[in-house]
Amino acid sequence: MTVEPYVERRPSLSRFLTVRGLRYHVLQWGDESLVRPDRPPLVMVHGWMDVAASFQFVVDAFAADRLVLAPDWRGFGLTETQPATDTYWYPDYLGDLEALLDQIAPGRAVDLAGHSMGGNVVMLYAGVRPQRIRKLVNLEGFGMPQTQPHQAPKRYAQWLDELKEPARLRDYANLDEVAERLRKTNPLLPAQRAAWLAGHWSRRRDDGRWEILGDPAHKRINPALYQKAEVLECWKRIEAPVMWVEGDRTDMTKWWGNRYPREDFESRLAVIASLERHVLSPAGHMLHHDQPERLAGHIESFLDR
Repeated sequence: MTVEPYVERRPSLSRFLTVRGLRYHVLQWGDESLVRPDRPPLVMVHGWMDVAASFQFVVDAFAADRLVLAPDWRGFGLTETQPATDTYWYPDYLGDLEALLDQIAPGRAVDLAGHSMGGNVVMLYAGVRPQRIRKLVNLEGFGMPQTQPHQAPKRYAQWLDELKEPARLRDYANLDEVAERLRKTNPLLPAQRAAWLAGHWSRRRDDGRWEILGDPAHKRINPALYQKAEVLECWKRIEAPVMWVEGDRTDMTKWWGNRYPREDFESRLAVIASLERHVLSPAGHMLHHDQPERLAGHIESFLDR
């Protein structure tokens, strides 16, 4: 039986901007009349294999109206994919974010929030451009396990092998199947929210089947090793107060096994000068879907304090 989709409390407006030569899709809630010196624009960036519309439930749960902007990263959602892209690089996300802020908030600091991959991007950016960020929200942007030089040859070889094979994502017969896929990945996701997300997470092809709005090339391994020491040098330079939020059911071992112990992550958080922490329950990695009301409350309290 088809489930009635979620109904937005605060509908968004789609904007398209040219960002480093790409046609970038940005969702906007509210307008400039809501901006005050103590309430700058809130920019929210999504994670890997997600889209900007993912933040709809949180925006709807805010008690007060505010200007919120959320882009689809390059190769996701309705943002253009750069022609002939076979690999995605973190420096490009930083470059896109700065070019976007130059257009939507020229000459002023913003509040910045990021989930997962987006959380990693905003932490790096806030350390590189500390003057551009008033307050920072990191939603489970853990970073990745420390790598070692001896891993480089195998990683480069894997990347070269993957370049020879076309990257593919599964397609679906209808939106109900897309919604089922979302709920299989996240059993805490209510059916109404899954039905709503399915229409923003995918599009109907000419053959009638539905495909995910994500470039399959995102699945390829990044040949560059994760440099923990370099990342922490950026984190140490963050001047904005930081709020860290995680779900109580997030299991890091599902991603990295025993290669990234919890104590390693705790030592990373310790380098942040001003840190506030929250745990949402019950919630997994997609905590903005699982507990949008509680998350919205924490974000508002943190930003408005």
